[in-house]
Amino acid sequence: MSSLIEQATQRLEQLRQAGASMPDDVQANGAGVATGLAASGLATSALGPAPAPLETPHHPSSKRVDLDFTALAEQGFLTPNAGRSHFADQYRVIKRPLIKNAMGKGAVTLNHANLIMVTSALPGEGKSFTSLNLALSIAAEMDNTVMLVDADVARPSVLRMLGLPQGPGLLDVLEDSVDMASVMLRTNVDKLTLLPSGTPHPRATELLASDAMSHLLDDMAKRYPDRIIIFDSPPLLLTTESRVLASHMGQIVVVVQAGKTPQSAVMQALAAIESCPLKMMLLNQSSTNAIGGYGYGYGYGYGYASESSKS
Repeated sequence: MSSLIEQATQRLEQLRQAGASMPDDVQANGAGVATGLAASGLATSALGPAPAPLETPHHPSSKRVDLDFTALAEQGFLTPNAGRSHFADQYRVIKRPLIKNAMGKGAVTLNHANLIMVTSALPGEGKSFTSLNLALSIAAEMDNTVMLVDADVARPSVLRMLGLPQGPGLLDVLEDSVDMASVMLRTNVDKLTLLPSGTPHPRATELLASDAMSHLLDDMAKRYPDRIIIFDSPPLLLTTESRVLASHMGQIVVVVQAGKTPQSAVMQALAAIESCPLKMMLLNQSSTNAIGGYGYGYGYGYGYASESSKS
């Protein structure tokens, strides 16, 4: 009898801590009510299991951040409140085959097709700019959500571009078994979430190559069938992390800056990810239009873009 009473009392305390509302007589004399329930043998069934708090140390909810759409537009990024433009239309052309493949509607079936890595051969070719705009464009879709992962763990830039402070993220999840929900950032773009790169780590490459990373990516790919996950990756010829990541991706977009990136560097970068099933090329700043903006060339396959596509 005494153990039942103790259990019922503890259950009431759990309910209070979880924020559950209770009648005044229960709050004023919890022990008395618990005794009555225990005497009738209903201590557990009547109260039921204590509801989990909205946030606990083990399963905290994701944090909400607000993006400054005005500041983003000034930097040349797509924003939800912007009108139709040639720039936005270019990204519609870019995203369409990626989404089609991600949803299993492409010409071939790909493993982890909804995991898309955006990279480049060398720094400064616009791969982070492309990653963010691609994520913002996909977030405008009616039937898909998107997560943007800052996987450039050596030189993270996604949060900086968005005007947000750095914080825990991917590397912390891999090293400390931190729940991913606790480091994900929900945004005021309804269908866009962010996963920061996390705390710098001297063995970042080993963490990205670990079994924990394989399991995490597999779970990310399969948990939400409508979600597309974009990884802003380091340049292929600068670090080894991107090559490790590439082995887990279903699709890879290689950004090449027109008139700047040597073709030999692009060929070397493609050789580093030769085993990846689908590699797409995005030729950045390929032409200047009448209003002074930049255009994009886009193609996909297994080799370097043809000579005619270069400016």
